Amino acid sequence: MAGSSRPIRPYAQLSWAMVKTGVLGYGGGPSIIPLIRYEAVHHYRWMDEEEFADLLAIANALPGPIATKLAAYLGYRLKGGGGAAVAVLAHILPSAFAMIALMSAVQWLSRSPIVQGMIAAVTPVICVMLGVMAYEFGERAVKGLGKAAGIGLFAVSFVLLQWIGLHAAIVIAVFLAYGAFHFRIIGLLRDRRSRRRAEKRQEAHETWSG
Repeated sequence: MAGSSRPIRPYAQLSWAMVKTGVLGYGGGPSIIPLIRYEAVHHYRWMDEEEFADLLAIANALPGPIATKLAAYLGYRLKGGGGAAVAVLAHILPSAFAMIALMSAVQWLSRSPIVQGMIAAVTPVICVMLGVMAYEFGERAVKGLGKAAGIGLFAVSFVLLQWIGLHAAIVIAVFLAYGAFHFRIIGLLRDRRSRRRAEKRQEAHETWSG
């Protein structure tokens, strides 16, 4: 598999990676995505950036929490159904146990300046991680689609998501459908432009000759 290495201890690596992402992923799915990306792409090299971007797009188009879908796929990719089960359980169990253990103190924790300070302090880190990941994905999109198409699709997606308020899964499904025909459409437009230029040159040549 391109851009990846075969894990030596797949279950141990899966368990430790998913425990870390589940414990350190403050704020839910968006904050966990960069953590899972780091483990899968940079740390263990289970896949490359392009495959992770494809995985993220498809996972966003499906129902359910994004983090568990990513964990399940990574586990299944490495060790089949057993790996998927191990990855999902390792991801959700530590935080689930912590939640149950801390429920008795939830009222105190919600008013604790220590906890509030911890949440406030970690928020900028999450923002930076998401920003870096968004920039890298955007750069790849512009390189793959072309500058004009990439910027145009950014603008269209922003309007659909923020102004019109379409569900993200619908927007992703529409863009996936477009992406399947993108290069064919670009090729047709280029051919048409080339024919028009050739016709204009031919007309100019005939006018000059006449």
